[in-house]
Amino acid sequence: MGKSSKPPKPPDPGTTAAAQSTINRDTAITNAIMNMTNQVTPDGSLTYSRTGEEDVYISPVYDDKGRLVPGTGTTIKLPRFTSTQSLSPEQQAIKQQQDLASLNLATLGNNLSGTLGQQLTGNFTLGNEAVEGRLFDLGRRRLDPMFAEQDESLRTRLANQGIRAGSDAYDAEMRRFGENRNDAYNELLLRGRGQAVQEQLTEDNQRINQISALMGGGQVSQPNFINTPGTSLANVDYAGLVGDNYRARLANWQAQQAQQQAMMGGLFGAIGAGLSAFSDERLKENVEKVGKTGDGQNIYSYNYKGDPTPQMGLIAQEVKEKHPEAVHTHRSGFMMVDYGKALARSGQKKRRA
Repeated sequence: MGKSSKPPKPPDPGTTAAAQSTINRDTAITNAIMNMTNQVTPDGSLTYSRTGEEDVYISPVYDDKGRLVPGTGTTIKLPRFTSTQSLSPEQQAIKQQQDLASLNLATLGNNLSGTLGQQLTGNFTLGNEAVEGRLFDLGRRRLDPMFAEQDESLRTRLANQGIRAGSDAYDAEMRRFGENRNDAYNELLLRGRGQAVQEQLTEDNQRINQISALMGGGQVSQPNFINTPGTSLANVDYAGLVGDNYRARLANWQAQQAQQQAMMGGLFGAIGAGLSAFSDERLKENVEKVGKTGDGQNIYSYNYKGDPTPQMGLIAQEVKEKHPEAVHTHRSGFMMVDYGKALARSGQKKRRA
């Protein structure tokens, strides 16, 4: 008998891996596109657009010395996308005004920075001489008459006590009076300076507060985009499907081999018993050549018409051409084969081989 059919060829790992990578990549791109939802709000919009492709080199193979194996790796094209946020016309107008205000303030700061170095090289001063002088004059208008009256009253009191001008006691009293008067004038001066500084700081802070208020009142309202529902497609397990298909085909082949061996065992059992059987091709269907005998006769698998049970054997019409003595016609008109005679020479050739 000839060689049996070959088992199914196993899938190529490299081809399967490449196909799985392509499926994974396409799935990832599809998921990305499905989640790029354009949004429109009263304050603006968010739009996604495809803006081109980028070449990416993937799957190179290197040998044990770190050298690229020729013919490995491939260049693929990946899509690139751009996310564009646009403001509504009203918010865009506010932003333009805000940009102009920011530019004006930056220009002013740049111009003032030229004099900043000169200001830092000298002593830092914080005051307003005009305000200080004005406040001091206002204070003296009240203090001068008061101290003049106290001076006269002190002199009268000392004279009534018999303390003469020029004496030590007189000079001590007048010195204490002068010190108190100087302390009052110094306090007046310090209060005036403090008031002047406070007014200057208030004025400067007022300018800053005004600018901040103007800037705060013209802030752009950023669009509030919602989180769109995420969509995710599962990757197809292509490698698993290929493996399952191969295992199914291999199991089918193994079953066919087992069935074929069983039928061959039955065939040669019939030969050993010298039995005759209907082998007319007119009685058979699903005829398929599966091998040859030792003397070159074709062996077929088939089933009889009306009976799906698989069989294996010879075709009477072919046997008649080579071994006519092994074929006879049944009274029904169909030919039968005497397998003992049909395969006698086949067995001899096998033994000689």
